[in-house]
Amino acid sequence: MSANYSVERVEQILKKYLPPEEGFQKTVLEAMNYSVLAGGKRIRPRLMGEAFCLFGGGGDVVEPFMAAMEMIHTYSLVHDDLPAMDNDTLRRGKPTTWSKYGEDMGILAGDCLLTYAFETAARAFARTEETARVGRALGILAEKAGIYGMAGGQVVDVEKTGQPITAEELDFIYRLKTGALLEASLMIGAVLAGADDAEVAVMEQIGTDVGLAFQIRDDILDVTSSEEELGKPIGSDERNAKTTYVTLYGLEAAQDEVVRRSGEAVRLLEELPGDTSFFKEFIEKLEKRKN
Repeated sequence: MSANYSVERVEQILKKYLPPEEGFQKTVLEAMNYSVLAGGKRIRPRLMGEAFCLFGGGGDVVEPFMAAMEMIHTYSLVHDDLPAMDNDTLRRGKPTTWSKYGEDMGILAGDCLLTYAFETAARAFARTEETARVGRALGILAEKAGIYGMAGGQVVDVEKTGQPITAEELDFIYRLKTGALLEASLMIGAVLAGADDAEVAVMEQIGTDVGLAFQIRDDILDVTSSEEELGKPIGSDERNAKTTYVTLYGLEAAQDEVVRRSGEAVRLLEELPGDTSFFKEFIEKLEKRKN
């Protein structure tokens, strides 16, 4: 699978934008950087960079947004792992941030990553004359990360833990909690490259479908994988009494939905210009991923 933005290239971009670990607040800076550099597939920044290339983007204006997106995604994981949330001590095969630095620093590291993400994204203004595109991209980032996006999905997820939940509520949680940042990644890449409104809307819908497929695949892996393969504790959904696609529909129907959503995303790619082979292969790999 050819790609303009490999995992290795994204790692270099991230390191370039992380804050130096110095000053009286050094501990939280260390916790922030530990969290971001703990590993991961870098799915969101990679999709953003590839979307930027797909629509003919040039220069490095997308890079601050790529780093910002991974900071926001990481903050959400840091807070997810906290005792008040999922109470997990292992992620990507390493101690979670709060279990390594303490619950207080876990909370603060997440807070600081979210804020620093927007400080980082704002650096894009100095990298292009198309400042209106940067402004629009910032708006998308804020909306998809906030109460009408990822954080809003998290609210309902937390409130409904241990309670009966409808299929409609579960879809809402997944569309916001997981789908929103994937939507934002694809939309921001397209916007910064100058895509038109119709093209940005298609990218948003692809993000929705990929997000749902990704989260349902997570549900499946939580009951079929091992801690060694997954890099985090399995069975956390059952332990936390969470309703998932697997508990609601069963394993076979959940896998069918992963295939259906992935296929819909691939179909939408046909509406876009240029070479979309990276996205097609990427979606197929996500559909069959083991961790």
